[in-house]
Order: sequence, then C-alpha cells, then structure tokens
Amino acid sequence: MRIREQIDEHGPTVSFEFFPPRDEVGFWDLYRTVEALRPLTPDFVSVTYGAGGGTRRKTLDLVARIKSDIGLEPMAHMTCVGASRNEIAGILDELVIKGVENVLALRGDPPEGTSAFTPVPGGFRYANELVTFIRERYRFCVGAACYPEGHTEAPTLDIDLENLKRKVDAGVHFLISQLFFDNDAFYRFRDRAERAGIHVPILAGIMPILSVKQVKRFTQMCGAAIPRDLLHRIESVEDDNEAVRHVGMFHATQQCLGLLACGVAGIHFYTLNRSTATRAIYQYVRGELPKRRASRSDSGPH
Repeated sequence: MRIREQIDEHGPTVSFEFFPPRDEVGFWDLYRTVEALRPLTPDFVSVTYGAGGGTRRKTLDLVARIKSDIGLEPMAHMTCVGASRNEIAGILDELVIKGVENVLALRGDPPEGTSAFTPVPGGFRYANELVTFIRERYRFCVGAACYPEGHTEAPTLDIDLENLKRKVDAGVHFLISQLFFDNDAFYRFRDRAERAGIHVPILAGIMPILSVKQVKRFTQMCGAAIPRDLLHRIESVEDDNEAVRHVGMFHATQQCLGLLACGVAGIHFYTLNRSTATRAIYQYVRGELPKRRASRSDSGPH
C-alpha cells in the first residue's frame, strides 16, 4: 500500500528503518530481526543504501523479501550516489517488477573518503532532480528527508527550508525527519514548514540512544543537538551500557508520547538494525495509536 494513503486513511503511522549488512551472515541476521517485528504490524519498513550507496543490491534483495516473504510494506531508499539516470531507471524498473510501491528519494552522502558530493556523469546533483525524474516516469509514492535542525551543508535554516520546498514541489508525497532529541525543535520546524507552504505529512525520526559514543558520532554527522539534561543523564552512566540504554529508551518513549499527543503524522524509528529497544518503546506508546493498529498488534503475525 502507498504510504501517503496509509497516513491519510489511518495515521499516525509507525515505521522502522534498517540498513543492509555487507555480508551474507549479517543479511540473514537482519532478515530475522525484521521478521521479529512483524507482530507489531508496522505500516512500513524502510531499507537504506548504506554509506555511499555501496549496498544497493542487498537493499533490493532485502526489500523484495520483506514484501514477498515477511509480508510487510517496504520502502526502498534511492540515492543519487554513484549512479547515472539510466542506472537509477534500471533499479526503479526492478522495484516495479518486485511490487514495491514506495521509495525514499535522497541525494545521499558522499562516498567514504570524500568530503563533497559530486554526481557521476549523467547523474543527479540534488534530491529534487531525482524526485522529478521518479514522478515523471513512475507511479511510486515518493518520500523525502527533512532536517528539523537544518541540513549540515545548508548555510542557514531559511535556505534549508527553501531547498526543502523545492524538493516537495517536485512531487514529494511525505517527509521523514532526520533524528532529533528535542521535540520543540521538531514542532518549530513543522510550523516553519507550514508557513513556507509545505503541506505534506512530516513523519518524526526517532532513534533510541544505545551508547554515548555512538549517539555523539551520529549527532556530529547529522547536526542534531542533544539536550543538556539528556546529555548529562547519559554521560553520568556512560560506563554502564545497560543504564545508557534505559535512559535512551525512556527519553525516546517520552518523545513518542509527546509527538502523538501533538498530532504527529507518524513516527519513524531508526532501529540501528536492533529490535529490542524499538519493541519496548512500541509497547509503551501503542495505546496512543489508533485502535486499528493496537488490535492488529495483539493478534500477532498473520
């Protein structure tokens, strides 16, 4: 089912994001992780390309198996990295054959070892160009990324919003936010986007903190801020991994409850390929979701 239709008919949605491992053993471990989340009946699951687009084939394989074998609705990430228009068209054609209806159109990060994004000959420089290409040739439901605290390459928040508006106007059906830890930052961004004429649903990206070192690395990469009180709490138990996970899960749970109370269009969990934290948070927040999903979750796999 197309994600925008799920949002319009049943929202708020719940979704999970995974990245494909590089080796075969990791692939099947991840497959079992995704399968274990099936009883939660997420509205969709997304699969990334990995850094620099280097796991494209594994992304396609995993998306196909999620659709055909596990029975969940998949969304494939599509980036501009390392692929010409013809190569991207070939990938999209394959997704059509596999019955995939949803793609997330991204510029993508520069390949490892490079500092600036450079398109390949015949490729795309910006995500809005990729969105236009997809919408002109295919019938996919197209999502795109947004950045509540600004994209790291945007000189100002206003310019970042202008870039987002250009992307949405190219034909985006919904947005998924970069991870954030301060709900007020998301609400401010959502209000600014509305005033700028961006009227598509915005799903909130949530990442449970599992380690202090890891979250600091992620936030440095994506530009998200860790609130001072949260940083103090996780640093005070930094040497106790289990305590850090508990603090992170509690904070993410409170984020989700607040977002749902304030009418968020959906919650998108960055799972880091782990299901335990996501499952625990879901158990706390599912009572705030529509009864349709809560009753489906109780019924288990189908």
